Amino acid sequence: MSECGTPHGWLVVDKPRGITSARVVARVKALAGGAKVGHAGTLDPMATGVLPVAVGEATKTVSFMMDAPKRYRFGVRWGEQRDTDDAEGRVIATGEARPGKAELTRLLPRFIGDIEQVPPAYSALKVGGERAYALARRGEQPELAARTVRVSSLVLTEADADGAAFEVECGKGTYVRALARDIAEACGTVGHVDWLHRAAVGPFTETDANPLDKVDALGHSLALAESLLPVDAVLADIPALLLTAREADRLCHGQAVPAPGAAPGRVRAMAGSRLVALAEIGAGRARPLRVFNM
Repeated sequence: MSECGTPHGWLVVDKPRGITSARVVARVKALAGGAKVGHAGTLDPMATGVLPVAVGEATKTVSFMMDAPKRYRFGVRWGEQRDTDDAEGRVIATGEARPGKAELTRLLPRFIGDIEQVPPAYSALKVGGERAYALARRGEQPELAARTVRVSSLVLTEADADGAAFEVECGKGTYVRALARDIAEACGTVGHVDWLHRAAVGPFTETDANPLDKVDALGHSLALAESLLPVDAVLADIPALLLTAREADRLCHGQAVPAPGAAPGRVRAMAGSRLVALAEIGAGRARPLRVFNM
């Protein structure tokens, strides 16, 4: 928290099923005393799990979280294709085939690595300047092009006659609903996501997550501040550059400062334990890219 009482940092929320990510952000904003609030990576209303919410100056680091890897656990129900590719949609096709454990284990490697994926029709991607889900809700079929996404790992954890459960680690832009749809198709059937839980986003995991009722019980910005993780929690992979108080003041005012011996590239400029700025090193000097006012 800053000296003026504005909270800054990350609040990791364990989002329950049946509520939008925007509603979670609104409830945190009500506690934040006027500070900016945003989130890193939307969860569908039916999904549960890790939703990192940025408060105050942490909103300046959201872009780093958008590119962070994510881990999910999810279940697929065989035999029904839904228009949303999840349990909340309308049944649009059925299939009789029910893949077994051996077949699934054999097919999963084709979904690991850099794969081509067509996003679900019910997605926030824009088609001709309009959201795909808006077109789909009007009964139109949005034309969404396949794109390359990264799936680092995909493991089958359970399987029975009706469905299967998986764990996946994936990169930016990967749709678990599309992954489930494509696994079913590869098995000669149809299916949809029955449940979905996000276990981690970047450095934030389930152990960091606060139940929403606990967040609601905080009551005011001071209690919120005590629950926040540091702004630079998402910047741990970026090297630190230690500054004197005078250098920190100059950098905060947009001036370059000497950085002898520092390797070229992006750094976290620090004054003691305080994050001052993200800066770029070049020609032996650090130039501010983004200043943090805390």
